[in-house]
Amino acid sequence: MKLGFGLYKHMLNSQHYQFAKQCGATHLVIHMVDYFGHNDKSADQPIGGSSGWGKAGKQDEIWSYEELKAIKEEINAHGLELEAIENFDPAHWYDVLLGGPKRDEQLENLKQLIRNVGQAGIPVFGYNFSLAGVSSRNIGPYARGGAVSVGMEGAVDQTPIPNGMVWNMVYDENAKEGNLPETTHQELWDRLAYFLDAMVPVAEEAGVQLAAHPDDPPMPFVRKSPRLVFQPDMYQRLIELKPSPNNGLEFCLGSIAEMTEGDVYEATDQYTKQNKVSYIHFRNVKGKVPNYKEVFVDEGDIDMFKILRILKKNNFNGVLIPDHTPQMNCGAPWYAGMSYAMGYMKAALAMVKNE
Repeated sequence: MKLGFGLYKHMLNSQHYQFAKQCGATHLVIHMVDYFGHNDKSADQPIGGSSGWGKAGKQDEIWSYEELKAIKEEINAHGLELEAIENFDPAHWYDVLLGGPKRDEQLENLKQLIRNVGQAGIPVFGYNFSLAGVSSRNIGPYARGGAVSVGMEGAVDQTPIPNGMVWNMVYDENAKEGNLPETTHQELWDRLAYFLDAMVPVAEEAGVQLAAHPDDPPMPFVRKSPRLVFQPDMYQRLIELKPSPNNGLEFCLGSIAEMTEGDVYEATDQYTKQNKVSYIHFRNVKGKVPNYKEVFVDEGDIDMFKILRILKKNNFNGVLIPDHTPQMNCGAPWYAGMSYAMGYMKAALAMVKNE
């Protein structure tokens, strides 16, 4: 098992690479999408509201091989490995998600993007096949000592998604007034199957694992749109849609633990035993939807040592990242929270390895 950090687009610089190295991380999972409206360069995860997180990127500009290669080389120059890119830009695949008229055209661009990722030597590409994306959460002093974190307080956002928006980001500022048409769970699963049928063969050729994230928060509907993976067994349906070593999972322990059915330990065992987990968001929570709080790695409902022992038993050799952490009261809240999480993870992993 290897330890890493997840970095947002505006963090892809020497300062954050050095911080990761100093903490003892060896790998990075990076975001190429700018979720922060191109202005707010917060270190915390974006929350947004009914207006979304900001503007999506340019629809006709997928990330080039040269761009990806340069980022990877810079990361390698700091003694780190680039394990994965997390999330497509909504501008690049909105009609793939919506089943719209540009779906096939966008899929061709996504295929080339995955080829670029493989050519650059990046082994994993994470994605979340969701219309609403990460939504319905609040910020509050939810973690130990009043540390600020995110959570859900009993209600799911029922605000319809406006036309021109998907995955919290606006891809068309001039879209006609109105909201996305209602969609069923089966329609969304059919769209996912179409995506996997097109993309998995290309991922196999490119040597890239596609890794699906579960829904966050794992509710059946968010913003009046259906979700795909809001219970642990739904991951199994996803990987059986297109059996392949390159159809894998971005396994978020927090999201799995928040689900109302199943068991996070059984799910961890089930999917790592099948060698389907590409990398893991190693975070802890208290409670389940629609009432949960993200907390420090050592204070939640998940026994993280038990998780590590399951991973060891099943010979998991992927990367664990803290994902996001509570913000600590100091001059550098993100750095402090991440440092605490990484220190805990290093010590816990060392103990379990030596058992």
